[in-house]
Amino acid sequence: MTAVDGLPTTHAPARRELPPSMVERVTLIMDLFEGRTARLSLEEVARCTRLPRSTAHRILDQLVRLRWLEHTGLGYGLGRRALGFGGGDGAHGRIREAAAARLHQLQIRTGLVVHLAVLDGAEVYYLDKVGGRFAATVPSRVGGRAPAHSTALGKAMLAWLEPEDVEARAGESIGRMTQRTICDMGTLHQELDRIRRRHGLAFERGECFPDIACAAAAVRGPDGPVAAISLVGDAWSPLEKVAPLVVDAARQVSRELFPHRQTPGGSPRRTAFEPEETWSAQTMDRLLAVGQYGDWQ
Repeated sequence: MTAVDGLPTTHAPARRELPPSMVERVTLIMDLFEGRTARLSLEEVARCTRLPRSTAHRILDQLVRLRWLEHTGLGYGLGRRALGFGGGDGAHGRIREAAAARLHQLQIRTGLVVHLAVLDGAEVYYLDKVGGRFAATVPSRVGGRAPAHSTALGKAMLAWLEPEDVEARAGESIGRMTQRTICDMGTLHQELDRIRRRHGLAFERGECFPDIACAAAAVRGPDGPVAAISLVGDAWSPLEKVAPLVVDAARQVSRELFPHRQTPGGSPRRTAFEPEETWSAQTMDRLLAVGQYGDWQ
């Protein structure tokens, strides 16, 4: 109590901050699930969101019933709607669906880790990761991101954009991830030109993560690249021997997504940079030779 003009008065208790709205509570919970494989218990959700356990349980139950989340013995994870199979993520869902079989075939055939990613500004965004014994040592995750200029995935997609678009995306964010990262636009443009001359085949060895090597090719549509597929191994993996398989897989996914990729005149539509798609035995030999002599770096 305090005195005013000699009379005791009392302060009104401080108003408690209003609890977040239902939308805010749902957002707090959904933000915890950063990738397709994330699994959390009820206790972890309540602790991370600071929501009462009963409130968190009620919201989680509703999200499961609406298929935004699923609940198994391993905990809560993203459900069909959140993953795009219910229409909430149509573009990415279509790409994942079209690529799924090819990714698994690549992994089984090579024994290497396989990535599927899209270009998001200056970064690649990982849509899928199919791993073998080497998967745990590859520091990538579904839902994760990496600078496009330092990854084979990103360079494979950037190669089919106009130079002005490349500079608008990567110009301000280009920077060093490792000692081997391309750090200036002039060198990046030279690298993208080499990728185009290799019919879209992109490589990187230790540019994003030390001791990691990748070979990638873009999945292309009528208006440019829509995604990319990569094979990932350690820095000593002979990726030049399996790299053409990545190009073939990307082409198959392109045909799956764009079966009527035609110009008004009826011929296949090609981008400004796209060479003739002739893959004779001689072309394959030249590609393997390019990789063998390290022309990508």
